Amino acid sequence: MSSIDTSLPDEIASVADEENERLSKDVIFELLKNRRRREVLAYLLDADETVTLGELAEQIAAWENDTDINALSSDQRKRVYVALYQTHLPKMDDAGIVEYDQDRGLISLADNADLLMMYLDTDNHRQDRWDRWYAGLSVVGASLLGAAFLGVPLLSAVPMTALAGLVVVAFFCLSSAHVVQNRNHERNVDGKLSRIE
Repeated sequence: MSSIDTSLPDEIASVADEENERLSKDVIFELLKNRRRREVLAYLLDADETVTLGELAEQIAAWENDTDINALSSDQRKRVYVALYQTHLPKMDDAGIVEYDQDRGLISLADNADLLMMYLDTDNHRQDRWDRWYAGLSVVGASLLGAAFLGVPLLSAVPMTALAGLVVVAFFCLSSAHVVQNRNHERNVDGKLSRIE
């Protein structure tokens, strides 16, 4: 009937039986080596909700054919739909990456999805933009000190050492917030890595 190999590698097939939902790097890279599976993750991350197999297949087909969904042919839609239905989504479901209700055609991200997201380069991930905060604080601090030095009425009444101290304290507070955020991120990543064998 179908020549598509729907068998799962032993590593992926055994994941569903494990109680602690750990994945090996081999399984992670097996799942990520296929572009369609990466596109499934990107689409689900962007949607941030349960989607239907039809809409998922249409979007991936549109990406693959570099066109709009409305311009897709039925063959282009069907080719992606069948591959997702028979191969990719069952593999991802067995690994605990997505929750795939094959009967209803509904897909959503599952608990282990975060283990794969670490390896994806998507625009959806929050960018580390601390450089903008430091640059902004530098501009504000330099402007305050420059204005006080030039004798701007309100600022010239404040001693330069007090303004400089204020700028230093502001940098200290920003740096402290950055350290706390980095430690939280590090703990989050360590927690994810502990689930990888």
